[in-house]
Amino acid sequence: MPGGRLTGQEREQIAQGLADGIAFAEIGRRLGRPTSTVTREVMRNGGAAAYRADVAHWATEQRARRRRQADARDATKAAPLPHGRDAGAVRAYEEVFATVFMASGLPRMTARVLVCLYTSDEGGLSAAELVRRLGVGRSSVSRAIAFLESQGLVRRERGERRRERYTVDNDVMFQSTVAGAHSTARLAETARQGVAVFGPGTPAAARLENVARFVDFISESIIRAAEQGRELLHMPEPKATSSARRKNEP
Repeated sequence: MPGGRLTGQEREQIAQGLADGIAFAEIGRRLGRPTSTVTREVMRNGGAAAYRADVAHWATEQRARRRRQADARDATKAAPLPHGRDAGAVRAYEEVFATVFMASGLPRMTARVLVCLYTSDEGGLSAAELVRRLGVGRSSVSRAIAFLESQGLVRRERGERRRERYTVDNDVMFQSTVAGAHSTARLAETARQGVAVFGPGTPAAARLENVARFVDFISESIIRAAEQGRELLHMPEPKATSSARRKNEP
C-alpha cells in the first residue's frame, strides 16, 4: 500500500526489476510507489548490484525490532519500578532467568515471556503489557503464549474491562521438572531397545542395560522428589522475622 511499509513481495519485485535493468522510476510506477521509496530501499540495502529481497526484508525487520526495544528501554527508564527496584539489575536478572529456561529447551521468546509473567508481582500480564515490556511485536508474544498454553505453563484469564490476562501457573517448576524427568526416562527406553539389537549377554548390550538402569533410577528419583516437594510451591508468603521487623522500625 502506498505510504506503508514495503512487503516481502514488493521487495521481490524490486529485486527482479533491478536484475532486468529497469530504472527506479519504472519499478516505483509498477509498484504504485514513489521513486524515492524505491531509491531509499535499494541504497539502504547494498545498492542495485548487491540488493537481495530476503536480506533487505530481514534487515528491515531487525531495524524495526531494535527501535521497539529502544522505545521499551526508554519507557522502562522513564517509569520507576515498584519497591525501589533497580531497573538495570531487574533486566539483567530476567535475561539470566530466560537463559536458564532456554537451556531446558524453551525458545528464546517463549522463555522471555515466561520470565516476564513469573517475575511480575501480580503473576499475570496482558498481551499489550508483554509487548511493552519486551519491546517486540504482538505476533511474537501470541506465538509464545500459544506454546506456553499448550504446555499448561500459563492460564488465560479475564481481567478488568474483560481484557485477557495471562497468568503463570504456580506449578510451573513442578511441571518443568517432571517433564524433564520423563524426557530423561525416554533415554532409558532407547538404551534398553539396544539390548535386543546387539544381543543379550554381549558387552555392548550390558553397557546399554546399565545406562538404562541408571537413568531409570535418576528419573524416578526426580519425579518422586518433585511430588514430595510440590507443596513448597504453594506455601504462603513468609512473615517477616522479629529481627527484620525491628530493623525496619523507626
